[in-house]
Amino acid sequence: MKHLFKPQTLKWIVILLIVVLVVKLIWLAIEMTLLPTSGINQAEEVGGKSLYYRVNLSPNKASAPKKTLKQVPVGSIKDIELLAVYNAEDTTVVTVIYKGKSKVLGRGEKINGFTLEGAGSNYATFSKNGKVYRVNLIKGENGSTSGNGRSGISSRGKSSSTVEGEIVDAGDHKIVDRSLLSHYAQNMDDIYKNIGITEVKEGNTLKGFKITFVKRGSPFAKLGVQRGDIIKSINGQEINSYNAAFNVYKNIGNVENLTLVILRGNKEMELEYEIN
Repeated sequence: MKHLFKPQTLKWIVILLIVVLVVKLIWLAIEMTLLPTSGINQAEEVGGKSLYYRVNLSPNKASAPKKTLKQVPVGSIKDIELLAVYNAEDTTVVTVIYKGKSKVLGRGEKINGFTLEGAGSNYATFSKNGKVYRVNLIKGENGSTSGNGRSGISSRGKSSSTVEGEIVDAGDHKIVDRSLLSHYAQNMDDIYKNIGITEVKEGNTLKGFKITFVKRGSPFAKLGVQRGDIIKSINGQEINSYNAAFNVYKNIGNVENLTLVILRGNKEMELEYEIN
């Protein structure tokens, strides 16, 4: 039988195994004697690097101020004041004051995030986020609001049946006393006692305002306008929106000449006025 190892080689293998065994026994003895029995703390340095870093926060050092987010102010219905109301069967128009400026709104239009829904004789209703709000008409100097049942108009200020000022026919134009304009600028109700006006539309587009009646003998009758006339422009400004009409109305006291373009039947006409 042939041996796998020579006797000399086998001898060295046995010696090597004995040496390895002795070394392991010595290391085991050292480990049991010197190392702690509770195990190694994982927070100790391993390979010269900490597993975590401690931050020393000084109590005397003021902490950085926290950033605060600016809150966007939410619009309030109290920011809207109701100046005038026009409420007809098919039309609702109001004049409001918002941030010191007046604005004319039609039903469905928005201001300050609120949508005009409708109006009564002395109030308007607005909606926002599913809620309905009521804004009452501003009280006049006498502590009450005024209104006209037929035209559905309410406005701020005193109403007077006494109209001062005359209109003189000068042939190619008419001379209007400025005090007459001042009266109507301050008493909006008196306008609708003497003249009726309705809007003219083509589809959803406002094209002008039509005169539905003129009181006989009134200053408006002396101006030369007639029932059925459609007002197209005043002093070159097209009257195709309530804002345009209101802008003319609120500035009427400052003009010296007035040119009114109307459509009478199929004929366009110009009416000239001099303001004294």
